[in-house]
Amino acid sequence: MSFFKKTLASFGIGSAKVDSVLQQEVLYPGQGVNVTIHVYGGSSEQEIDNIELKLCCRYVDEVPIDKGERGEGERTRRVNQSYTLAKWSLPYAFTIKPGEERDFNVELDVPLNTPVTIGDAKVWLETGLDISMAIDPTDKDILTVRPDPIMDGIFTALEEQGLRIRQVECEAVKGFELPFVQEFEFVPTTGPYHGRWRELEIVAHNTGDAIKLWFEVDRNRQGAKGMLASLLGIGELKRELVISLDTQPEAAGQKVLEFLDSTC
Repeated sequence: MSFFKKTLASFGIGSAKVDSVLQQEVLYPGQGVNVTIHVYGGSSEQEIDNIELKLCCRYVDEVPIDKGERGEGERTRRVNQSYTLAKWSLPYAFTIKPGEERDFNVELDVPLNTPVTIGDAKVWLETGLDISMAIDPTDKDILTVRPDPIMDGIFTALEEQGLRIRQVECEAVKGFELPFVQEFEFVPTTGPYHGRWRELEIVAHNTGDAIKLWFEVDRNRQGAKGMLASLLGIGELKRELVISLDTQPEAAGQKVLEFLDSTC
């Protein structure tokens, strides 16, 4: 390779490109996803040290800004953070020639607690090539993640009782298995809870044997945003329900309704 072409490649000009294609449009927690990684050679031969595939999500954290004046305490701001749920790396290096195309078929496990992509929740697949002395090419694909059958049964039961999802967000939490939890915020528009509650917040966590659910009800019209995550982090949530994974979806929804009626 000429010195000129090598220099251009090192600056990412005419370098290799990467593109990942999912073999299914919708992902489900606990299942696998098949991905084909296409690597396209540029205008010069290049050494690819590694390919890395990452399944990522976004969550919101409260970050301190500074001390407030007149004893107001510490102020914070909401900052988006990213978390790698799963990843795969090519176990060897290879050379790609000009104009050459290489394909790699990968099966990536979708973790049980991958966020459902409703509301502000974002999940994406990020693919990168590690090329020495060059700007590493990347590809980013936004994904659609749907709830597992049990959670779908629970959401259906709540909707049939007049509860509607108003907001879904992944919130930072301390002292938990993951650095975040996904909060589902429901508001009663009709049905038996209308007029009794302002909103209902739910957090669910799949342990592999069961789904743990935590609930917080706001009746005071003051808003409880982020309350569930903060209470969960210090172990002060009282309303907790455990549902075995062998429970049928409709039965799981009924269990949640009975639990809410008896405790809320």
